[in-house]
Amino acid sequence: MDPLAPLISALHAEGRLRVWSLVITVFGDSVQYRGGRISNVRLQALLGRLGVEPGAIRTALSRLGRDGWLTSEREGRNSYYQLTPQGQARFTDATSRIYAAPRQDPVTRWTLAVGPGQPGLPVAPGIVLRPADQPAPTPPDCAVTGSLTELAPQLRAALLTPTHHAALTALYTDLETLRPLRLSGLDAAAARTLLIHRWRRIVLRHPEPPVELLPPDLSRQDPRTAVAAAYEALTSAAEEWLDTPIQDIAPMPKAHPLFARRFL
Repeated sequence: MDPLAPLISALHAEGRLRVWSLVITVFGDSVQYRGGRISNVRLQALLGRLGVEPGAIRTALSRLGRDGWLTSEREGRNSYYQLTPQGQARFTDATSRIYAAPRQDPVTRWTLAVGPGQPGLPVAPGIVLRPADQPAPTPPDCAVTGSLTELAPQLRAALLTPTHHAALTALYTDLETLRPLRLSGLDAAAARTLLIHRWRRIVLRHPEPPVELLPPDLSRQDPRTAVAAAYEALTSAAEEWLDTPIQDIAPMPKAHPLFARRFL
């Protein structure tokens, strides 16, 4: 049996696959710190392992080119794709959020903040709850900081939207599938792509919940800590595949030192 089958099935079961988004995940995870460009051969091998057809990949690359994300150039029979300066600029904030280090200590002080655009989990319209040490892009209209002495079960359950809850549930399912696997080469690179694709969509769409605020069915482990552990387990073999020639395509350039700082 294909060890990645449950993960690939879960990816394709979520509705029409946005291949362009999957390509962006690949660039952020496997290309950004390895010279910034990738051959069509290697990209098709990676996405093909995830069940994506070549025609869908070509359509996605064309769209990303029109939208100003990617440029391409020919070298002999092969094409190479790289981020435009505009695309690179878009990656900066997203990369820092996706690969931020997990929290090391329990949260003991909290801020209840009032105002538009405040980060945190919503407890009421215009009011959010967040760790006191979490930075905010703008000052709140009002804030109260202190210990969290009580949190009613019904409020805890309401802190995550149904979409957010479902996304975290799917993440935990993928992590359970990955945990016993010992993957190598292309399989490891594909699994890491799937892991970060799911995590990226959660982090960039939803506020990040501290484990102390998760409902009981999701409080097995801090999601970021779990993703960081799974990422570390896959990375050595995934990077080995990127270091290996494929057909007549040379290995990817060696990873930038910043790559080693992910999740640290």
